[in-house]
Amino acid sequence: MRIAIGQINPTVGDLAGNVRKMADFARRAAAREAHLIAFPELSVTGYPPRDLVEKPSFVTQSEAALDCLAAQTADLPIAIVAGYVGRSHESTGNRATNSAAILRAGKVLLRQTKILLPNYDVFDEQRNFVPGGRQALWPFENERVALTVCEDAWNDKTFWTHRLYPRDPVDELMQQGGSILLSINASPYHMHKRELRENMFRAMTRRHNVPAIVVNQVGGNDQIVFDGSSFAMDAEGRVFASAASFEEDLVIADLPSRSGEVRADFPDECEAAYEALVLGTRDYIRKCGFRRVLIGLSGGIDSSLTAAIAVDAVGRDNVHGIAMPGPYSSDHSVRDARAMAEKLGIRFDIIPITPGYDEMLRVLAPAFRDTKPDVTEENVQSRLRGLTLMALSNKFNALVLTTGNKSELAVGYCTLYGDMCGGLAVISDVPKTLVYSLSRVANRRHSGAIPESVFEKPPSAELRPDQKDSDSLPPYDVLDAILRLYIEELRSTREIAAELSLPLDLVKDVAIKVDRNEYKRQQAAPGLKLTSKAFGIGRRFPIAQKYFENE
Repeated sequence: MRIAIGQINPTVGDLAGNVRKMADFARRAAAREAHLIAFPELSVTGYPPRDLVEKPSFVTQSEAALDCLAAQTADLPIAIVAGYVGRSHESTGNRATNSAAILRAGKVLLRQTKILLPNYDVFDEQRNFVPGGRQALWPFENERVALTVCEDAWNDKTFWTHRLYPRDPVDELMQQGGSILLSINASPYHMHKRELRENMFRAMTRRHNVPAIVVNQVGGNDQIVFDGSSFAMDAEGRVFASAASFEEDLVIADLPSRSGEVRADFPDECEAAYEALVLGTRDYIRKCGFRRVLIGLSGGIDSSLTAAIAVDAVGRDNVHGIAMPGPYSSDHSVRDARAMAEKLGIRFDIIPITPGYDEMLRVLAPAFRDTKPDVTEENVQSRLRGLTLMALSNKFNALVLTTGNKSELAVGYCTLYGDMCGGLAVISDVPKTLVYSLSRVANRRHSGAIPESVFEKPPSAELRPDQKDSDSLPPYDVLDAILRLYIEELRSTREIAAELSLPLDLVKDVAIKVDRNEYKRQQAAPGLKLTSKAFGIGRRFPIAQKYFENE
């Protein structure tokens, strides 16, 4: 049996466009003599549709789109596996199901509904869907195909030390006599997730002694990036066919000979992370209907990396960099920003904020009388830059990309309605230390566009004389180590201090900053998930709260 892996990049809600893409992939697969083509989870609707599924009309149109796909491919000598939002026929609970259908000759041969509905990190499927009950095998080409939808294959008892669900749908299907596992997924990317996914399915194929076809969505939808990286694996856990990471692909896997196409990958995880940011940025811009972007270029490492990613995402002709020097900006800031813009080949303009800042101080002077300058005046500068970028955004219909990193956002080293202004926070899940590594990747791709002086100079917001980030924060290698353990691993301050051999008071100070700046993060632009725990939809903490760990 020849199985085609249809690794596509659907757009949420573009049902007609998604169906056209799937029909095209099916024709191409049939021309290459594939017997079956499998598409990702919810490929008809795009994933995640979130509360769109609460609209009865959306569910109706999803089922109609599935019928349309069946009709458009009725003449093809190939079976099609597609994910769609179905209508629940239960008398209680949600109205929708997360389902898969097998189509052939214009008919639906089998419908399979997802049983395990994830409700952690970025997932909220228990809010939207009704779980399935018993699942059935599909007899096809002398095989008994065990079709599962994403999470249904992510509960193997031999792989996970702590399972989230009492049921194992794969085990149940194998007990019925399944001979092939076919898993359709919308499995989001974070660093090292590709390796985890492959290792998990390797354990499963070896335990059940069956081959597996794993199809994953690719592309960016809002804050989530999907890496694709689909593969076919034999019963010994050897990958014999694989799709590309971070791009659409059509790959044929021949099961009898255990052979197929193997695409080039990104073995270096830093290269993969950079590519994920490019893909997430490109899809967010295009799927939201924009073509051009604006970036405030400070001459620092964060805005330099963001500009390089933007060029790779939408092309240099669609990227506009703006330097906005203020009263405390150094000469090298504008010089470095200009040098990088010239090497990247993007448009570059200088719009000073000093005249506006001076005027604002004059206007505010009566209200500020008998007070001393403090962080208020610093924030006025940042907000004037935000105002400038948003004015240009309105005038030229260009999306502003914010340039703050995860380390700054974590501890509130950012200004609401200032440097946080924008439509997409490209590197908001990139710790500062990783920013430097990703910037080296950018320089390899862009012939050293980021000047070496940008790597070497101390980070600074340049909002007061001789200001440095280290005036307010511990060294970034220390800060990032604390943040990783506190945010991603939920470790206590005492545990962190002991593991890193740091003063407990320092760790507590960082933790307090993280907790007290939740109000800023919930007003931030959506950011692209890159680590195992990102700010945004996957981390839900209250703003008005007074809990702090005693340990």
